[in-house]
Amino acid sequence: MRSMTRSGCIWVLLILFGWLVTAFSAVAQPSDPQPNIIYILADDLGWADVGFHGSDIKTPNIDKLAQTGARLEQFYVQPICTPTRAALMTGRYPLRYGLQTLVIPASMSYGLPTNEWLLPQALKEAGYATAILGKWHLGHAKREFWPKQRGFDYQYGAQLGEIDYFTHSVGGKLDWYRDNKPINEKGYVTILLGDDAVRYISAQSSKKPFFMYLAFTAPHTPYQVPQEYTDKYKQITDPNRRTYAAMITAMDEQIGRVVQTLEKRGLRQNTLIIFHSDNGGNQSAHLAGETEVKGPLPANNGPYRGGKGDLYEGGTRVASLMNWPARIKPGTVVDQMIHVVDYYPTLAKLAGASLSKTKPLDGHDMWPTISEGKASPRNEVIYNIEMYRGAVRKGDWKLVWRTTLPSKIELFNLAQDPYEKVNLASTNPERVLELQKRIDGLAGEMSKSLLLNEVFKGVTKGLTGKPPVLPDEDAYFEQAD
Repeated sequence: MRSMTRSGCIWVLLILFGWLVTAFSAVAQPSDPQPNIIYILADDLGWADVGFHGSDIKTPNIDKLAQTGARLEQFYVQPICTPTRAALMTGRYPLRYGLQTLVIPASMSYGLPTNEWLLPQALKEAGYATAILGKWHLGHAKREFWPKQRGFDYQYGAQLGEIDYFTHSVGGKLDWYRDNKPINEKGYVTILLGDDAVRYISAQSSKKPFFMYLAFTAPHTPYQVPQEYTDKYKQITDPNRRTYAAMITAMDEQIGRVVQTLEKRGLRQNTLIIFHSDNGGNQSAHLAGETEVKGPLPANNGPYRGGKGDLYEGGTRVASLMNWPARIKPGTVVDQMIHVVDYYPTLAKLAGASLSKTKPLDGHDMWPTISEGKASPRNEVIYNIEMYRGAVRKGDWKLVWRTTLPSKIELFNLAQDPYEKVNLASTNPERVLELQKRIDGLAGEMSKSLLLNEVFKGVTKGLTGKPPVLPDEDAYFEQAD
């Protein structure tokens, strides 16, 4: 009996020892390695202007990323450039800090407030090398707004929103920098950004993860591209559409070079690539920037209503994908609501970055939704809130409310009517009131528009301290006649 007891004790000890070894090993195993992150942003790209949405525009490299990764078919951004970029950098809706209205014009002095803790700052603290290549457009008048001052170790590209693709200037002034210093160099902007992306990736240590924000200016105006690219589209008769298509193909070619460089370095498997546009394709001449566009605007948002600047789906739902060979199954399609603010907490979680310095985020961690097909934690999208309009989606219901006279209220059920053709406001008054209350509540939390503040100051200054504009007597009688 004693021997049996002794034997039993030995077995118990062996089992306990084995359990401890297993448990210790599980704790001691290193966590998943931090992924390299390449975040690619197109500028004014139409939803239907990529091959994976059926376009005749040649985008083989973008299409391959979509086919071998995840397509995000309900991915939302802000209706225009600066607000989307701000939402990405902060994980917060632009209404929170005054960047909800239009873009930052070249003549304005404001920028993304410096008390916001940006994504590159969080990633840098987590051990990442950080770089921005391309367009910033979150403040240019003061150095404190520039990307090198906001968490990026390396910067190359433009500070403003629109530049000439060959002279790298706007309004006759150079807007092309490397690490805060202006540089004069020859070359087509899209190709230069591709060249620099290849150099940057080639120089990175395999022992340190990197975050590269590759913000192309293509296919934003001015519509310019080397002849070799337009030659690919001789069948397109409209010159704007032909050049626009060629600009997208030029961008796609550079994206292909980025992927090839990752493969050459052996970094492809553990690199997460994200791609989308900053807003819907432009269909309004007054939003084309400083460049005058003659003829029809070329962007195609497919069946979706509206475009850049609009609160409708065509202005805010954009072509988007995620690709990570090690973690995302090829052919994944995510047809659930995701907003650009969601990338801050999602990427921070994957990178092991702390959120302790951020203000309250509007974004959600979407990784379980994208990688495992779990239900999205997002049940609403705030398209934008401004003093004269607002739009919100809750579940399948979306309200677009223009408050300026003549006011207009539109209610859509996106599950039944994703193209916003039927206004259901008159038959669903309770739903309208519910969503109006949500918009009005957010408006009460809203910071004042930095653009409108600066515009009003300029108007007031221009109207005061000057003599009245009255005609002399002769001019008065001439006008009276």
